[in-house]
Amino acid sequence: MRVLVTGAAGFIGASLYIYLIDKGYEVVGIDSYERPSAPLLSILERRSLEVYRVDVLDREGLKKVLGDVDGVVHLAAYIDVGESMVQPWKYIYNNVLGTASILDLCREVGINRFIFISSASVYGDPEYLPIDEEHPLKPLSPYGYSKVLGEYIGKMYSEVYGMDVIILRLFNVYGFGQSSEYAGVIAKFIDRVLDGLPPVIYGDGLQTRDFIYVYDVCEAISLALRYRGGYEIFNIASGRDVSIRDLAYLIINLSGRDLKPIYMEAREGDIRYSVADISRARERLGFTAKTDLEDGIKSMLSQYMG
Repeated sequence: MRVLVTGAAGFIGASLYIYLIDKGYEVVGIDSYERPSAPLLSILERRSLEVYRVDVLDREGLKKVLGDVDGVVHLAAYIDVGESMVQPWKYIYNNVLGTASILDLCREVGINRFIFISSASVYGDPEYLPIDEEHPLKPLSPYGYSKVLGEYIGKMYSEVYGMDVIILRLFNVYGFGQSSEYAGVIAKFIDRVLDGLPPVIYGDGLQTRDFIYVYDVCEAISLALRYRGGYEIFNIASGRDVSIRDLAYLIINLSGRDLKPIYMEAREGDIRYSVADISRARERLGFTAKTDLEDGIKSMLSQYMG
């Protein structure tokens, strides 16, 4: 299978590029190079894996790389929630119109397989746990809304034009190459700990998250590429929650540093508890997260330290 990956110079995109190549796929990677993952770009370069400089809003550029492609995995997006709060139009323009642009070109050239990478941010503050795919969509940021709109655009192209569109709502992804500037809490904790600084916890640290290792996400995407089902939505997560306080101490202990977290005032709008119901992905895709959190963090630490 020949797959186009958008956002292939980013954290998840570059990880996916490497994963799919190792699984025997042919991969075409594109990226605007606006916010690449420098560590993963170095790996791609060492392996002579080229990522073409093409923006998803560049229709002529896209047409040149879409030939003979069997499916598209659309990862290209701005992902900074805080930035989206002060620059909402930027997120509408890039994330929403970018998704519509590439979907429409897929329709035009006859590509029928489209994997849209969405986010648990579409759910907002959970009304119940675990969160299943039928949970109401109540995003709290323009970033979250941009993902909801992308999902609806995908649904339109599936229902009106008969495309197979699979939506993967990722929970808290972590792994090597994740930028601390845009990353989740694990990358930020590791950056501080390796600099000899204590992790910073906002609030009491009892808030929970569902973390999933990046290569488990890549496996889920690989399964979705082979799935046939019209329009489908899947949560992609571990299905296990962990408190931020326990996470901080796990990273400290695995690093061997003599540190204790410091606590700061809770951030306004921070979700208290989150954990996914992944039964649909398990039953229909055959997906389960294989990487234990401790093993995933050990792998990250060894790559950054070694």
